[in-house]
Amino acid sequence: MSNEEYEAIVKKHKPTEQRILNIVKAFVIGGIIGIIGHFLLEFYTTSLAITSKEASTLVIISLILVASFFTALGFFDNWINFGRAGFFIPITGFAHAMTSACMEYRKEGLVTGIGSNIFKLTGTVILYGIVSAYLFGLIRFLLFGG
Repeated sequence: MSNEEYEAIVKKHKPTEQRILNIVKAFVIGGIIGIIGHFLLEFYTTSLAITSKEASTLVIISLILVASFFTALGFFDNWINFGRAGFFIPITGFAHAMTSACMEYRKEGLVTGIGSNIFKLTGTVILYGIVSAYLFGLIRFLLFGG
């Protein structure tokens, strides 16, 4: 079999990526998560009589808790496969990545399993988040002063 014949077979059976559909899904699902976050913010602000700044912390905690709980139950993976970046980009994706790592390595123990692997996927996000925040802060400081 020649390389051209092999490439033709691979191309024939290779699944096509539907980018427009994925973009729409991510936009809609990310928007729904944003709406849920806003409703939670309003609920916490009115029912607990706290400021929106304090309530926003509770919203983040709530979204992390729900995403981790749904990951532990085993069906959040299916949601992420369906919604793609709509679920993965917000804080729910970060919680899912950490909880997945914990669940995958829990049998190896607290230190060598969970402790050494919890940041396996999320460590790069934390690293580049800190580095980019530092660089943008430095750029802002240099351009606009203190």
